[in-house]
Amino acid sequence: MKRIIRWGVAGPGRAAERFAEGLKAVDAATLTAVWGRRPDRAQAYAQRFQVANLCTTLDELNAADVDAIYVATHPDSHAEICLKALAAGKHVLCEKPAALNIAQLQRVLSAARSHDRLFMEAMKPPFFPLYRRLREHLLADPIGSVGFVRAGHCDASLPPDYPLRFSELGGGGIMGIGPYEAFLALDWLGPLKRVQTMGRLAVSGVDAFALFQSEHERGMAQLHTGLDLMSLGDALLSGPRGYVILHPNWWNPTRATIHYIDRRRIELHEPFTAGGFNYETSHFCDLIRHCQRESPEITHALSLDMARLLESARAALRVRFPGE
Repeated sequence: MKRIIRWGVAGPGRAAERFAEGLKAVDAATLTAVWGRRPDRAQAYAQRFQVANLCTTLDELNAADVDAIYVATHPDSHAEICLKALAAGKHVLCEKPAALNIAQLQRVLSAARSHDRLFMEAMKPPFFPLYRRLREHLLADPIGSVGFVRAGHCDASLPPDYPLRFSELGGGGIMGIGPYEAFLALDWLGPLKRVQTMGRLAVSGVDAFALFQSEHERGMAQLHTGLDLMSLGDALLSGPRGYVILHPNWWNPTRATIHYIDRRRIELHEPFTAGGFNYETSHFCDLIRHCQRESPEITHALSLDMARLLESARAALRVRFPGE
């Protein structure tokens, strides 16, 4: 029988709701504790998902009888909460972006090593059935080495009180949408070499629109994010013998179309279940069971490169957060 992995949640917001829904579909895992900065939301979350231990402080959560903590607060507090959880001996799955900047992330990774705990940045796309099937298909019927990635998403429909609109929470399109795009570019093109960025800021100081181009060891990417425009939310992977369209929303992938140079067209369709968070959570639970301290899928080096790309893009637009 599998060891049951007991979870605590820090930050009972939108992401944590999807995490809890997904956890229901994960074998041998249970949600047993929750803490939030707003007690009313934490209580509502505990009632909705039948969480027995409603913690009134973060220290209480870290002292709870759990194996792992899912950090789902806003980015402004990710590093602080991760450091405390790791020091308390908990494994940590932290929502993207794992920290506000490279320096914060380096401290978190150092703490994970010194406390001998598993740390992983939550990056769901590579665990989805469609993404895995696409990889397998391209191994058997390749388009050649991917040399160009295009991805982006703008969403002007977000309400005025949406967290991405606030600098003090670590908001902006680069931090909210950019991590997915950074992952896609790094996953297919390899380590980052340099970034060029253009964009404009909102009155609040976060980026309202950003277009960033990145050069990698195996190619280049063109990426965009925005909070006051609308765009499709698809992605392109381009190789010498064909290209792939990941259909919207590509970060919750269900469909891909592969166009080959010989005019063949292959359609892939793989729906996901339980909201999609279940796949990365199941992976994380198995890492704990096998006493691994780093994911082979979302490595620490990959997280550092994602942080480097995002920080470079922000620096070019002079986006700084309080406390940096």
